[in-house]
Amino acid sequence: MWGALAVRTALADGTVVGLERPLALVALPVAIGLFVLLVRYRASGTAAPRSRRLLLASRITLATLLVVAAAGPFTVVTTETRGDPSVSLLADRSNSTGVSPAVAEDLASDIESEGVPTTVSTVGQGTNSRIGDGIAANLRENGSIVVVSDGQVTGGQPLSETAEFARSLNATISAVSPAPTRTERYVTLAGPEKTSVGVESRFLVRVAGVQADAPVTVRIAIDGTPVATERLDEGTGSVPVTHTFSDTGTHRITAEIDGDDVYAANDVVRGTVRAVEQPRVLYVSRGDYPLRSYLDQLYDVETTDSVPADLDPYYAVVVQNVAADDLGNVDELQQFVIDGNGLLMAGGPNAFENGGYANSSVASMLPVTLGESTPGSARIVMLIDVSGSAVNGMRVQKGIALDAVSQLSDDNTVGVVGFNHEAYSVVQPAPLSENRATVEDRIRRLQTSGATDIATGLRGAEEMLDGERGTIILISDGGDTESPSAVVANALGRQGVRVITVGAGRAINEDVLRSIARESGGNYFAADETDRLRLLFGGGSRQFEGEGLTVVDPGHFITSGVTLESNPGRRNDVSMRPGADFLVAGPDGTPAVASWRYGLGRVATITTYDESGGLDGLLQQPDSLLVTKSVNYAIGDPERKATGVTDVPDTRVGEPTTVIYRGDTPPSDTDLQFRAVGDGVYRAETTPPTAGFHTVAGATYAANYPAEYAGFGTSPALTDAVRATGGQQFDRGDAAEIAAFARQQATRVRDVRRSWDWALLALALLLFLTEVVVRRLQVYQGRTRTESGLP
Repeated sequence: MWGALAVRTALADGTVVGLERPLALVALPVAIGLFVLLVRYRASGTAAPRSRRLLLASRITLATLLVVAAAGPFTVVTTETRGDPSVSLLADRSNSTGVSPAVAEDLASDIESEGVPTTVSTVGQGTNSRIGDGIAANLRENGSIVVVSDGQVTGGQPLSETAEFARSLNATISAVSPAPTRTERYVTLAGPEKTSVGVESRFLVRVAGVQADAPVTVRIAIDGTPVATERLDEGTGSVPVTHTFSDTGTHRITAEIDGDDVYAANDVVRGTVRAVEQPRVLYVSRGDYPLRSYLDQLYDVETTDSVPADLDPYYAVVVQNVAADDLGNVDELQQFVIDGNGLLMAGGPNAFENGGYANSSVASMLPVTLGESTPGSARIVMLIDVSGSAVNGMRVQKGIALDAVSQLSDDNTVGVVGFNHEAYSVVQPAPLSENRATVEDRIRRLQTSGATDIATGLRGAEEMLDGERGTIILISDGGDTESPSAVVANALGRQGVRVITVGAGRAINEDVLRSIARESGGNYFAADETDRLRLLFGGGSRQFEGEGLTVVDPGHFITSGVTLESNPGRRNDVSMRPGADFLVAGPDGTPAVASWRYGLGRVATITTYDESGGLDGLLQQPDSLLVTKSVNYAIGDPERKATGVTDVPDTRVGEPTTVIYRGDTPPSDTDLQFRAVGDGVYRAETTPPTAGFHTVAGATYAANYPAEYAGFGTSPALTDAVRATGGQQFDRGDAAEIAAFARQQATRVRDVRRSWDWALLALALLLFLTEVVVRRLQVYQGRTRTESGLP
């Protein structure tokens, strides 16, 4: 059961000693007891007391050696290895580096003049910037490479993954990133892919670049008609555009800049937005609330005082402050959601616990349960990354771990597991009221070593939970892309164990941590958001206290980009259902907005309201975005019920895009090869060869300039990779410094792990053979006549 939880301790000289399978020691007293009985039975009356004592001591020693060997003893010793200094210079010659001077050849010559052999290899050309792949291909164990690049990766593995690979080899990545000397701008466009006719849509045109301080003019057109022209005096910046479409269909948006720079391809960006009829929404309420008028501005709304028997025409149902007995056809509503539609339940004095929901089948559909929440009594495992990738930020990680513990109430049962490429039991689970000081002390004593394997850490935390439901709070930099951490997290979620991830360290891979949290049904918190743990585990001794509504999960569709300023003042008495998404909390930490998937559909709840039962300031900007996104979440795809519709997302030149067709049979007037992926749903792929607007299967999409022209200057990802592997950032004239670093790196310090089970087994065998020989000699020399050989 506990094979994944090793134990270890550090000696005064820095040597780490430990056991891989400490539970094997449980067999030691059993083995000793058996030997005692055996010696007493076999030697009783036939051997002298001194002989029996010697035999017993031998057998106990033998048993101890065997059991300790089974426990897997190991040591980790820091050693030095020496080698000949050399420099592997990797030159990025892709187009994004064209804004900076070429320095690779001159730099290589200068390094060799310092007496260090240097090789130059190319890792990027033209629009192909697979820098991560190029670095990984040149990494060697205990080696060091210097990459001359801006770090703008456009394909292959990300630099965070390359850095993790380098750490596993005990290798370093250093970089020379020449500063841009030429002017280059690029323009991007962000906005919705779909919108409703008659509803104002918002788009953002952004101009960025390097050495771009001269004024630039931005021109924006929709369907060929100019809609905005703006001058950016600083040379870069953003231009917001709002537009209301009056016709259904695909509309073309173009944004263009002028100015003299290196590349013209990225001076224009294109986008498409599909305008559809306003989705039909059913609003169910027995009161006159402002929410009805608000919805009418955005959707095709029908109003009723109870749920009818036929919900097929609607995409979502919005229920506000209706008691269970007055809801109407709840069974139809339940089937409606299961079949892939949506539900938004807005609370009030007649809803949830006040409306008899607990005795209705509607309760099973909701992401919240009824009645007072009882946070602070959970079973929690703190899972702390102590791998080599955490070494530079370990002080920060310890601080964050201690801060996270401070948010947990005394009623929580908490254990601690540390992990690198293995998992280590640090503190066994116990109520914090009993072991808070122990937990904090053991966290402060943690030391770093080894590679990162989050999946192994998750399995170790799972074993500490011992088959019980609970929560794992993972504190890590996420520097692990090779282990199946998301797969393990998904399995944990199915077992009722959610993983809350906290990003900690200097180079945080948020994608990995968010994926782990998402797969298990947990949340991701940044390092400065650990106070939100009080919302989940605060309890009486650590109760959350706020001044208004607090966004708990800013990465969710409903809450992303949302700013909350209002506080309706009242809340229904609900608590979170396991597996649901806790999105917004009230001032006392109780759920105000929650969501989850029910069947194929989506359900969201808003359980905060004002004295009149309405939503008060939530319908005013900027809070109103929360309500809009909650309804949009319930609606989902506003064209999912339409047939004969083709969807094609915008893409870039040379990058494939997916063509989705909904209908009885796929289009026949195209060369695309469609394949069925569902009932009446067909999929194909197409790759545009040129930039511009393209039409396929009756749908229009935009193909923009290659990603190579969408980023200039040193990428933060390259800086993070250098820092994470212990490398250095050099300037173009630092040939002597690079040579000195190469000489330093030729002498490497690394952790060497040795297993000692073989040595103990050899000692046990030697002891046994020595005993047998001694006893045989006793018989041979006539000192005893007993068969055992004991005098």
